[in-house]
Amino acid sequence: MYQRILVTTDGTKLSKKAVGHALELAKLCGCQLVALKVVPRYPQSYFEGGIALAAEDISRIEAHWAHEGQMVVDAIAKLGAKKGVQVKPLTVRGDVVSDAVLATVDKLGCDLVIMASHGRRGIKRLLLGSETQQVLTHSEVPVLVLK
Repeated sequence: MYQRILVTTDGTKLSKKAVGHALELAKLCGCQLVALKVVPRYPQSYFEGGIALAAEDISRIEAHWAHEGQMVVDAIAKLGAKKGVQVKPLTVRGDVVSDAVLATVDKLGCDLVIMASHGRRGIKRLLLGSETQQVLTHSEVPVLVLK
């Protein structure tokens, strides 16, 4: 059915639920699972009244975030190995999570995306946005959303 499933994670309890479902589905299908963590770039806005950081400090912070992200997806790969699922752990840098997810789907030829959603409504949704909604709206492959 599926050849390559992409699951997004941010390491939270909710995204771990999505990872668990993705591992089980990949095992049932006998396909590869891509575990994706989108790592943000350090915001460099000088209009917030904060002190600008030195380039070395920004590089150090971004490297730390990338390392933490890699640890999250590596843990999924280890869990997949225990379950007999081939997992490709992947971190990508991006300012907009949904854009990074969609670009990765296209680049790797994934045929299903699995994501978690908090299911926010009203003002919280307006203020916080929904990366899952953006992926649902713009994806050319099926998207499975778990709550």
